[in-house]
Amino acid sequence: MIDFLYGRNAVRETLRAGRRQIYKLWIAKGVREKGSIADIISLACRQQVVWQRTERHQLDRAVKDRHHQGVVAEVSGYPYTDLDGILQLAQNSKEPALLLLLDCLQDPQNFGALLRTAEVVGVQGVIMPSRRSVAVTPAVVNASAGAVEHLPIAQVTNLVQSMERLKAHNIWIAGLEGRTEAQSLYKVDLNMPLALVVGSEGQGLRRLVRERCDLLLQLPMRGQIESLNAATAGAVALYEVWRQRGT
Repeated sequence: MIDFLYGRNAVRETLRAGRRQIYKLWIAKGVREKGSIADIISLACRQQVVWQRTERHQLDRAVKDRHHQGVVAEVSGYPYTDLDGILQLAQNSKEPALLLLLDCLQDPQNFGALLRTAEVVGVQGVIMPSRRSVAVTPAVVNASAGAVEHLPIAQVTNLVQSMERLKAHNIWIAGLEGRTEAQSLYKVDLNMPLALVVGSEGQGLRRLVRERCDLLLQLPMRGQIESLNAATAGAVALYEVWRQRGT
């Protein structure tokens, strides 16, 4: 599988992570070799990646007129890991496990934004269903500013069964919910091995996923709207976990 990644941060972080094969790199004519562009060229030369200048309209066609910022890279498909690999990473970490579970999240922008936060706060791995969920597409890589390239992500057949495996490894499961029975995010001790579950944009957590959670958390609200989007709610919760751990 081949992807065409676009955007300066996305391409730079892909080169930095070194997890994909980079087949070719294009930079639009007229783009100055400074800042992130200079970083990209330096990384490409160091890794012996072929790069060349091209007309901007050719890049427009390659990525269907998306905002590429004058940089496009032809790369191999995203390298997913598996649940065992993520569990191993969590066990080898010097810190308590912090994992992110996504229950059928489907919006690329929400997905990418949430992955960006996950990488920033030190999430050790992301677990999501292989069906009815957005995949790691070039749009997701761009929305995450390339953060997804540094994150281990596992696609699993059955999220509920994966939750049971996490519990068997003494990892608590906390689901974000807007229901009245959910506890306030700020009144629960989250300084423990934890997997945070974020539901889809429209339906939230599915029933079986909700029932397997050890605790349900909600974000207090005082305004007129009923909820935050998945990326914002997930980001707030991840930062609260990080704060409670003494960061």
